[in-house]
Formats: sequence, C-alpha cells, structure tokens
Amino acid sequence: MNETISATILLILIMDPLGNLPIFMSILKHLEAKRRCVILIREMFIALILMLLFLYAGEYVLSFLNLRTETVSTSGGVILFLIAISMIFPSNKANTNNLPVGDEPFIVPLAIPLVAGPSLLATLMLLSHQYPHQMHNLIYALFIAWVVTVIILLLSGIFLRILGDKGINALERLMGLILIMLATQMFLDGMRVYIKL
Repeated sequence: MNETISATILLILIMDPLGNLPIFMSILKHLEAKRRCVILIREMFIALILMLLFLYAGEYVLSFLNLRTETVSTSGGVILFLIAISMIFPSNKANTNNLPVGDEPFIVPLAIPLVAGPSLLATLMLLSHQYPHQMHNLIYALFIAWVVTVIILLLSGIFLRILGDKGINALERLMGLILIMLATQMFLDGMRVYIKL
C-alpha cells in the first residue's frame, strides 16, 4: 500500500499537470471548448497506452541488460533529481508549440513529450524493475496519477483563473522540492543496498 501511494505521488510529480497547464492552454486555445476536451482526452489515452507499454516492458529490458536493483535505484534517484531541478529552475517551455495556426495536435506534443515524456517512461521502467512482484500496485498508481492529471488538465481554465501564472509557478517549484526528497531517498536506498554487498 505504501509503495502504491509513493509511486502515485512520484508519477503525478513527474507528469507535472500543473506545470503543463499553460502549455496545454496555449496549444488548444484556438479550438472551441467541446473540441478541446475531445482532443485532450484522446491525447491522454494515447499517453496512457504508451505508459502501460513501458511499465510492462521495463522489467524485461532491464533484466536483459543484467542491471541489479541497487543500480536501478541509484540511477533512478539521479534521474529524478535532475527532473526536480528542472522543475525548480524551469527553462522556457513556451517553444513547445510549433503547430501551424488552426492545426490540431496529434500525439506530439501533448501525449508525447508533455505527459508521457522520456523522464516518465524511464521512471516506469525503473519502477517495474524495482517492484517486479507488485505490478498490479504499479498499474493502480499509474492509473490514479493519470486520472488526476486528466482532471487537472480538463479544469485548466479554472486552475489558471484561481492560481494565476505566479501561483502555478510556485506550485511547480513546491512539487520539485518534494520530488528532490523522493529522489534522494531512492538514491540512498540504492547506496545502502550496494554498501551491504
């Protein structure tokens, strides 16, 4: 149960729905509200299918590469730490929208890389290797994180009105700080196992 909760929080933090709100809004702003919801749900389902594929394939890929659990845990901590740093000190995300005016996004850039980005897919592979006998818990965690992300993105207009740009930025930095703590814990767990060998 604890693993499911921590995995859910971890996946929500990496999906970063609050940080992606302004980008989703800018990409879909020229569409009417009903069409915007249809596209958003379609893109989120595409992202979910891709995430499930990586969750199932991750254990086999890492086992094929003969990577030990402590190696996966330590490197996962480093990866998450770098993701958290980019959340606390973000680069300019506004360049994500390279669509011609009037075009609808399909797969890129909403499903990939904004939701199912390289960092999230790598994390799913690491989790499936770290907890190979708790796959059902990881699926629950992924599904809950996905549902939370969908709800936040569907209510994007409300969130942006209530929080404003500064509020969204502050929340993203707070999420980055939490992710740094989770990354440090993962790194230390891997080092602890390695030292005992």
